[in-house]
Amino acid sequence: MGAGERMSVTYKNDPLERVPFAKPSFTIGDLKKAIPPHCFHRSLIRSFSYVLYDLTVTTLLYHLATTYFHHLPTPFSSLAWLSYWVAQGSVLTGVWVIAHECGHHSFSDYQWVDDTVGFILHSSLLVPYFSWKYSHHRHHSNTGSLERDEVFVPKSRSKTPWYSKYFNNTAGRIISLFVTLTLGWPLYLAFNVSGRHYDRFACHYAPNSPIYNERKRYQIFLSDIGIIMTSIILYRVALAKGVVWVIYIYGIPLMVVNGFLVLITYLQHTHPCLPHYDDSEWEWLKGALATVDRDYGVLNKVFHHITDTHVVHHLFSTMPHYNAMEAKNAVKGVLGEYYRFDETPIYVAMWREMKECLFVEPDEGKGKEGVFWYKKE
Repeated sequence: MGAGERMSVTYKNDPLERVPFAKPSFTIGDLKKAIPPHCFHRSLIRSFSYVLYDLTVTTLLYHLATTYFHHLPTPFSSLAWLSYWVAQGSVLTGVWVIAHECGHHSFSDYQWVDDTVGFILHSSLLVPYFSWKYSHHRHHSNTGSLERDEVFVPKSRSKTPWYSKYFNNTAGRIISLFVTLTLGWPLYLAFNVSGRHYDRFACHYAPNSPIYNERKRYQIFLSDIGIIMTSIILYRVALAKGVVWVIYIYGIPLMVVNGFLVLITYLQHTHPCLPHYDDSEWEWLKGALATVDRDYGVLNKVFHHITDTHVVHHLFSTMPHYNAMEAKNAVKGVLGEYYRFDETPIYVAMWREMKECLFVEPDEGKGKEGVFWYKKE
């Protein structure tokens, strides 16, 4: 059966039914053949059009906030600011995603263009561009591996922290969720919280961090310079406009970006149906398929579809985001039961995964001790 024939296969996609963990009958080559060739083509002009669009919307929202909000009476001014924070944070998450595209070399055919654009965009959002680029590449190279994956690596029951049982209730989950969405991203960058285990201190800001090899050290230092430059600009603006002004215009939208980033990443790789593997079972293709697409409604478009095309993104990470939806639809028939899309409302899925995905264990007596599944108790 050829790739074109496989595309017509129909199947039931129950989001809670476990994804198969056996080695697929198809190869990455079969998947690539099912996708129209133009989906792999990167357009510099089209990619920049998304940057221009996002920055135009960002500027418009900034103009509305700084020009009109102070004229509004209470409580309308409070509602206007709340709307601004959510809207600006959502659009800037889209900017973050474009910088992420640059890190994957899916923005253009020119690596220097991708790194320049990504460095500027990520630095403006206080993200160390090269530092995260290289750790994220390691995540893509080792997705689903309990030993080598980089982020949201699940723990076994025996390695679950002793205090976790005290948070396994409604109040505990609310606290955990709040801390994760507000502090999760900076804690990961600074202290590798939720990241893979290293034998010594790992930090995205440290050039000598074990995350990186010697050839990458100077680029980690360059990433730090980008963060320092942005911080200096923010400091100078705070002197001129005031700290509160900076917090309202930039700080709170940035917290929204960080919250969305953590939430999106967490839900892409945390799901009751997804297997995780130790070294005895892990293979790259099996690991790449151990992710799930989610539905964020209108935000799918705002986030440049990183949310609902994440499976195909893990398979072909250099594919530009504006072709990913067509590629996903073309390849689903080949993937069959290996593809998982969960339409559960995000707030419901977030709570369910916090409650049910506590640690991983293999199924007893199934003869696959190297395949681990999320358990809740």
